[in-house]
Amino acid sequence: MRNKMLAVAGLASILVLGAHAQQQSQTPINQPNRRMPGQAHGTSALGQQVQTAPDQSTIRAYVSLVSTPVVVRNAKGELVTDLTQKDFRVFDNGVQQTLEGFEMGGAPLSVVIVVENSSRIAPLLPTIRRTGILFTQTVLGEDGEAAVIAYNNDVVTLLDFTDDDTAIENAFVNLKPGTSGAHLYDALSKAVHMLSNLPPSRRRVIVTLAEALDTGSEEKLDQVRRDAQLAEVTISSVGLSTMAAQVRAPQQQAAPLLASPPGTQGLPPIPGAAYTPTVDQLRSGNVDVGGLVRPVWAFAARKPPLEAAVAATGGLYQSTGLYQSAGPDTSIEMAIDQIAGELNAQYMLSYRRSGDDTPGFHQIKVEVVGQPLNVRSRPGYYLLP
Repeated sequence: MRNKMLAVAGLASILVLGAHAQQQSQTPINQPNRRMPGQAHGTSALGQQVQTAPDQSTIRAYVSLVSTPVVVRNAKGELVTDLTQKDFRVFDNGVQQTLEGFEMGGAPLSVVIVVENSSRIAPLLPTIRRTGILFTQTVLGEDGEAAVIAYNNDVVTLLDFTDDDTAIENAFVNLKPGTSGAHLYDALSKAVHMLSNLPPSRRRVIVTLAEALDTGSEEKLDQVRRDAQLAEVTISSVGLSTMAAQVRAPQQQAAPLLASPPGTQGLPPIPGAAYTPTVDQLRSGNVDVGGLVRPVWAFAARKPPLEAAVAATGGLYQSTGLYQSAGPDTSIEMAIDQIAGELNAQYMLSYRRSGDDTPGFHQIKVEVVGQPLNVRSRPGYYLLP
């Protein structure tokens, strides 16, 4: 059980956004009952006013406990998992903090898997259907649970939170292609809402298998990002490629079959051009144009807007596509494996915030002492009056 916040009589609760705000009192308090996932409860992961015995002489003080997941990689991109608490330095708005909590791996995971099943990515669905077992065997861990949301023009909860591996895998196996719409932000908003109802003893994570494209959502990405920070939700994303889906779709024949056998000259050559089968195919339209442009598509892609929300919550964005050396069949699986590795190799650092109490965004900076390592953490949290 994590530490609780100390409370001061008459003062309103301090909401620490993007960090676990917990409470501790100098006098006994009435602890709320613990809740299992899916049940209603009266506590908030963001902090609340502590109920105490009716003693007007009691002096209480609110102190914020902030925690952040941290991922460390070396110069080769490999996860570093052998660091200790003394290796880290944490700064809150530039003020160095004293670490009070340090653990590897963290609390059990609650993951909402948001899967696009629009008609645009239908050719990728056979690959996506096979990834359910990756979530059960590599992402969730021993005590994890998952829910599954599918979206196109509609957002549908296929599966509520469960630790039943078979049910999770079947939710993927039974995915059907939907309409061409992509209400991604509405789906993310629903996932954040589902996670915000869970007890603070769970690590809250969203993993999307989706394009960056959103068409017609009522929710805005900025609001989804803010809500995720408020609920301490980490968003990671496997970026699906519409181009990859188009290439993997059955080839459309652009012209009738050649009248002459392959390699023979059924038509006279173009003046000034060497006669090759490729030229012959270009003239007749029988050529796989997708095969000619595959190598350059990776360079034409732009960064998706979803990547900003992922970074704002400390998650990992993994793009997939045709440039992956292992091919599109395995790139999605590789991306999920990368996210799983990070979730199971996170350091969870916590500190009792000292220094600036100014409401607004507080920046978190984490360093590893004396080692040239790449450190990624939640960039910060909001402190409201």
